[in-house]
Amino acid sequence: MNTKQLKAKILDLAIHGKLVPQNPDDEPASKLLERIREEKSKLIAEKKIKADKNDSYIFVGDDKRHYEKMPDGTVKDIEDEIPFDVPEGWAWCRLPSICAIPITDGTHQTPTYSDKENGIPFLSSKDVTTQKIDWSKIKYITKELHEELQKRVKPQKNDVLLAKNGTTGVAALVETDEVFDIYVTLALLRPVTQIYPKYLLNLINSPFCKEQFNGHLTGIGVPNLHLNDICKTLIPVPPLREQEYIVSELERIIFLINSLENDKADLQIAIKQAKSKILDLAIHGKLVEQDSADEPASVLLEKLRAEKEAKIKAGELKRDKNDSYIYKSTTDNCHCEKFADGTVKDIEDEIPFDIPNGWAWTKAKCLYNIHSAIRIHQTDWKPSGIPFFRGRELVELCKTGNVHPEIYISEELYEQNKLKGGVPQKDDLLVSAVGTLGYVHIVEGTKKFYYKDAYILCFENKFNLNPKYTKLVIESDYTQKVIYDGSKGTTVEQLTIENAKDLWIPLPPLAEQKRIVEKIENAFAKLDFIADQLA
Repeated sequence: MNTKQLKAKILDLAIHGKLVPQNPDDEPASKLLERIREEKSKLIAEKKIKADKNDSYIFVGDDKRHYEKMPDGTVKDIEDEIPFDVPEGWAWCRLPSICAIPITDGTHQTPTYSDKENGIPFLSSKDVTTQKIDWSKIKYITKELHEELQKRVKPQKNDVLLAKNGTTGVAALVETDEVFDIYVTLALLRPVTQIYPKYLLNLINSPFCKEQFNGHLTGIGVPNLHLNDICKTLIPVPPLREQEYIVSELERIIFLINSLENDKADLQIAIKQAKSKILDLAIHGKLVEQDSADEPASVLLEKLRAEKEAKIKAGELKRDKNDSYIYKSTTDNCHCEKFADGTVKDIEDEIPFDIPNGWAWTKAKCLYNIHSAIRIHQTDWKPSGIPFFRGRELVELCKTGNVHPEIYISEELYEQNKLKGGVPQKDDLLVSAVGTLGYVHIVEGTKKFYYKDAYILCFENKFNLNPKYTKLVIESDYTQKVIYDGSKGTTVEQLTIENAKDLWIPLPPLAEQKRIVEKIENAFAKLDFIADQLA
């Protein structure tokens, strides 16, 4: 259960009378409602307030059934309408019964707006979407219009503003004495003095009331809630003192939940930072101990070069004119790069950082054949067939483990490209290369799919390397920064094939790669478990 669901559950318990214990010495809510009716009748007789045509009252008959006496004097059995049982001492009523004035809304006329310095604050439903009044983006109306609107309704402190258009059913409490006006999209509820405003606020924002409001929504596109339907809302009323206890307990619990949300966000950030730190330790050779018995990475690179030359000679690979390899000079122990044309360059100043003995620096092009897909024209896109990944689908796959492709290509076209070597194979790496960069997916080889040229780069694993180790190198903060820094100056951020080929790879011995991957997988599994518990 997430914190939003938890808040809803707490509110649900509160309005069912299950949040705080009942006190049998409290004055029953039925007596409270009777006293409210008497006071309102007196004020109506004195012409201090207007009679509410929707103001009925609910009572329990001798047969223990609920009845409703309507304003015209008729009585109706409403036992089947009562949503649930309430504790002894509680009572049911309609919303207008606990409002000091008839429920109304703001002006229906199109307002004349003004600037902040010369105008009056003017609220609409968009300003209460967070269950609090957001004063930061409100509009202002002319003082002349304000004077006219005040004849209709004068919002005041402790009124409850209910959104009846757009974000329907969301309410906020007026907690200021500032003068302002409201638009027709807001209903105004003014609780009587015997009802705690914050109890009414929480009640209105509860799932119980939300469900009632949803049952009355009208309108196409933008939902709308009518005043007459708001007035039909059934309200469970506790004794006055219990209202106070409920509000106090709700505030205490909601405060704790909000603190939990903040802690949850902090913990999620900490989990992300922990993963970054683990990857950083891994590529610096500080995550697992080195074993002198491991075959050095330099020997592995020599074997890869020999295997690469054999594949080129056999016609299985084409020689890249920019091909090179990195080695350490036996004379000064400095790093050098030897290119395909035989030239040698001292690159000691380019080496990113120190790595342990037995490791070796290399570049991605020395380990993988890096390319993009054979182009598929938009005219060949299909509504079904072989899934066709763009960058967005690859990112979705990396983030969630699932993908929902929108585009496909034909089986025939897929097989044609497969013959040309353009289809990813098991243990190849796919890297997002346009827009959102640096997401890495290791091809499992169990499902057919194709990918969009330039948007995704394929690191073709011709030498059966450990793809999981290369993946974590690319995902490290160091490499991610290199990737994004290299994309600057382009209209859309892009990892080019040439930049991908030149990515630095700190290469451990094969046995150590395996130990690093295992340790990271174990650590990340524990961190992911914690993150899942927060969801």
